[in-house]
Amino acid sequence: MQESEEIIKCKDVSLDTKAKELLKLGLGDDVDIHIVELPVAYHKVKELVCKAWGNLKPKLMIHIGLAPTSKGTIILEQCGKNKGYKDKDVCGFCPEDGCCISEGPEKIESLINMKTVWKNLQLEGIDVVFSRDAGRYLCDYTYYISLYYGKRRAAFIHVPPLSTQVTAEFIGKALQRIIREMLDQCNGENM
Repeated sequence: MQESEEIIKCKDVSLDTKAKELLKLGLGDDVDIHIVELPVAYHKVKELVCKAWGNLKPKLMIHIGLAPTSKGTIILEQCGKNKGYKDKDVCGFCPEDGCCISEGPEKIESLINMKTVWKNLQLEGIDVVFSRDAGRYLCDYTYYISLYYGKRRAAFIHVPPLSTQVTAEFIGKALQRIIREMLDQCNGENM
């Protein structure tokens, strides 16, 4: 595995089918995929993301979250925000002072240029958009924590719910193309 790239795909539990589709499609022999399911709980997310960065030491960590209101649109998130977390998780917990990392910067930008990924992609049958605001709940929290501990070597993709038009296989293929584009960017930047 010394010459391979490592990629970790952390995801929402509800994305199980999509993850399996992505694994079936594969991303090439040079990519190792590790799937870590993240619960909708702030403390557990922080623990699991930190553990993944520490134990696996990936070149890039990609998080995939469900955007329930996104009808047929994949959203590429550029940055994570540190403050403004007011909604409680499934355990009834909210981060202290509504903050991810008390001494952390207000926002952290990914080393992956999502606007470039977005411009280089043309996916038939689904819109792909660029965003600078992942919301202030577990997705944004996860992204910020990963960007912080991974020294900006993280990415976040919001995917729409499955439907008759947006199938698991379709999402899997779209994710494969998006992730391949990100990896190409990583290799060009020597991350």
